[in-house]
Amino acid sequence: MQAFERLLIELLLRFTTAERLNAFLGDPRNVALLVGALVAISTALCGVFLVLRKMAMTADAISHSALFGIVVAFLAMLALGQAPNLSAPLLLIGAAAAGVGTVVLTELIERSNLVKSDAALGLVFPFLFALAVILVTRYIPNVHLDTDSVMLGEIGMAWANANSHCFANCESVTITAEDPRAKMARRCLNCAAEGISPRSPGAVFETYCANCGTFSAAEAWQRRLIAQPPELVFVPRALMPLTIIALLNLLFVLLFYKELKLTSFDATLATVFGFKPALLSYALLILVSLTAVAAFDAVGAILVVAFFVMPAAAAYLLTDRLWQMLMIAPALSLAASLIGYETAQSLDLSISAAMVSVLFFFFVLIWLFSPRHGLLLALFRRWQQRRLFAEQLLLGHLYNHQHTAQADSESAQSTLHEHLSWTSDKTARCLARLHAKRLVDIRAGQVRLTEHGVALVRAFRSELALH
Repeated sequence: MQAFERLLIELLLRFTTAERLNAFLGDPRNVALLVGALVAISTALCGVFLVLRKMAMTADAISHSALFGIVVAFLAMLALGQAPNLSAPLLLIGAAAAGVGTVVLTELIERSNLVKSDAALGLVFPFLFALAVILVTRYIPNVHLDTDSVMLGEIGMAWANANSHCFANCESVTITAEDPRAKMARRCLNCAAEGISPRSPGAVFETYCANCGTFSAAEAWQRRLIAQPPELVFVPRALMPLTIIALLNLLFVLLFYKELKLTSFDATLATVFGFKPALLSYALLILVSLTAVAAFDAVGAILVVAFFVMPAAAAYLLTDRLWQMLMIAPALSLAASLIGYETAQSLDLSISAAMVSVLFFFFVLIWLFSPRHGLLLALFRRWQQRRLFAEQLLLGHLYNHQHTAQADSESAQSTLHEHLSWTSDKTARCLARLHAKRLVDIRAGQVRLTEHGVALVRAFRSELALH
């Protein structure tokens, strides 16, 4: 990963300078927005398929149980003498394995036919999460594994945890006692042991080099041992894993778009065509696990669920096309990241919580006002259907009794509401609408169908007969 990071920096340095790159990546706002954008794209791409497959809560389970994989990998790295951090590849592998293990255990319990799928999921991931907490408190209580950061994230501090890459004047410097830059000093060998003063005649001294040793280029420049400073570029550690995960998710969707589309809507048909729905599902869950772990630094294990589910659910209310969902969901996440960061900065709030709150606000707006599946539109359609049903019912009543002996009594305006079991106000409103549409004619207290009204009733009944 370090090599890939350096390669990317070398590519960027062809278009800009190290000073400008450091200025950009050293700005907390720029890094927070960049990390937020990468999290938004990564989670939204996977989230669309989780929502379509009705596996939204699986993301919640994986984000919690992935902590078990992280802790196990953390302990393994400590046993191997490595310095673990949340960007280490082994931690990502452990989290992915824990995520897949969660799904496998859930399926095993579900196949017993004794427990439903949602209950099985509720059994597995709390158990793995509890094991992770036990391992942390029992074996690594004093090791820096910030559980608050893992659970809640801190995107505002992503810029501070950075890797450094040197591109010029990078040679280390070794200072020996013979070097002209060596600073010689004296120290008392027996003053502390014998409790005497350095000014005592019995004090024994030795001469030593105060600045001898091997120093990196940065340390040598700080000590003013070299004339020219090294050309260093500092890259926040959270950026590279998120960039790789975002590219992996995008590549996965582009390469397997047809297969993902078919297996999401009709897994049986996909099997008939020779696809492997189960294998594709496990690949998707591995990416979900990797994405969740990569996003821990930014939004944490809890709030990352919102980035998986909310944009995809909102996009689902806006369109019935998969490719449009894959465009809308990341766009909503990107907008929420930008607005959430600015809101958090102005109101002194948690950045990740503000981003999720903005996402929820977007979802509520779309849920209410979506032109295809919005709540208000659904209520309006139901209101229209009730009005149309009432009009058709009244027209049908008049049609059934026209030219009969009971026509005068059944069509009397004063008693019409009694025959329909309506209130007089409802009957009056319905008659007013039908009269305005020239479907009925009211004369001498009698309601009669017009020619247009008769034609409408016949057309409506013909349509019902066809169905």
